[in-house]
Amino acid sequence: LAVALTGGAIAVGASRAPDPVPVASSAMDPGVLGGGNLDASVAALQAHLRTQPKDSGGWATLGLAYVEQARTKGDPARYPQAEQALKRSLSLSPDSDQALAGRAALAAARHDFTGALAYADAALRQNPYSERALSSRIDALVELGRYAEASRAAETADARRPGVPVFTRYAYVHELRGDVTTARRVLRQALASATSPGDIAYVAAQLGQLSWNQGDYKTALASYARALAADDTYLPALEGRARAQAASGDRAAAVKGMETVVSRYPLPGPLVELGELYEARGAAGDRARARRQYALVDTWITLARANGVNADLDTALAAADHGDKAAALRAARAEWARRHTVHTADALAWALHVNGRDTEALAYARQATATGYRNAAFLYHRGMIELATSHRTAGRASLASALKLNPGFSPLGVAEARRALEAAK
Repeated sequence: LAVALTGGAIAVGASRAPDPVPVASSAMDPGVLGGGNLDASVAALQAHLRTQPKDSGGWATLGLAYVEQARTKGDPARYPQAEQALKRSLSLSPDSDQALAGRAALAAARHDFTGALAYADAALRQNPYSERALSSRIDALVELGRYAEASRAAETADARRPGVPVFTRYAYVHELRGDVTTARRVLRQALASATSPGDIAYVAAQLGQLSWNQGDYKTALASYARALAADDTYLPALEGRARAQAASGDRAAAVKGMETVVSRYPLPGPLVELGELYEARGAAGDRARARRQYALVDTWITLARANGVNADLDTALAAADHGDKAAALRAARAEWARRHTVHTADALAWALHVNGRDTEALAYARQATATGYRNAAFLYHRGMIELATSHRTAGRASLASALKLNPGFSPLGVAEARRALEAAK
């Protein structure tokens, strides 16, 4: 608890769309507080603050812990609690860089990346060496599609506060620009310097994701195994291992693994992945099981919005293939109006495609692949749109590139890409 109250424990950042998936950006920092059990540390902080309610640093740390709980448990109901704790901290100490960095992390977690950037900048005016603020600033710039600025921010952070949170973001900025070699080198250096189980699990899982993106499933599985050896409950590693198992042809292990993830971490990415694994398996009752997973995505999105999370990108990605196509397009347009990233460009392109608006979709599909980011799903979407707009040679090339880069990128998308490629010969 003493370590936690100094504010030296939680590194919080935005998640990838998968992205992801990682949403959007993919960096998920270790869900630890002072190197111990997060839930136990939160309980201890709450007890401490009942007796010391004017401890500004304690409130800031509690707010950060709530943000981390929300992300690691897939529970957006924690975000209002985080907001109240961080507001309390700032009411006691208006210039607290720790609380301002916490507000940046909370804004990023809610997908308010403009707000995250403003809070990170405010924190850095108070403390230019705040690791959390430096990390959140990189996250915000990445998620706003301001990649050149994100690269400069990563270099600044690396000069001021080199460490695991900064290294992983530095690597991701390079990956988005197509520089996989540098990304891998930086992550390996970060793993070599990691000492705590949380840091080892975090960095090893990032290496696994990088390898999976390049279709190197053997290396990905080895990285996930290392992550789980450090922390056998680390959900990003469990999720990544299930995806790599599916891509390697071990569908039974993949389904079992993803079921475990979804039972503890019911976010849109894992839910859709599990639904597609059911559909691809095609056993009795699997179609109904898949529909239940897709319905849970809608439930999560409703809950997220009720707790201040902008879920338009999640809506667009899930609904385009497994829901209301018109809603997918509305959500994708709304997200594009807020930020121009490769992920939002891809989501808008695909939403336009499934709504039959391929001519309009093509420009966005090309923009999604313009930075050099090596993503098989983006190439698949671009190829399908190119075929639909009579760019047959380009379409075949894009689909072939997707299957060569990562031939197991999606349980259902891979089969569709192969059918389309065969039909276009």
